[in-house]
Amino acid sequence: MTAEEWVEQFAKEIGADVPSKAELDQILELASVAAHASERTAAPVACWMVGRTGKSVAELIQIAERTGAA
Repeated sequence: MTAEEWVEQFAKEIGADVPSKAELDQILELASVAAHASERTAAPVACWMVGRTGKSVAELIQIAERTGAA
């Protein structure tokens, strides 16, 4: 099963929309920023937090890039 197939099936099971290609790219970018700025475990936690904020992924990527950049 490909990642796309898994995401599609998971979305169906939980009653969620499948992310568009642009949304998926943004989610993966956020995960990359989090994983490279800290321990890799920060990536899934950051993505989980995104889903709970109501803010756009693009906005949260900018925040993630600033986090710990001092």
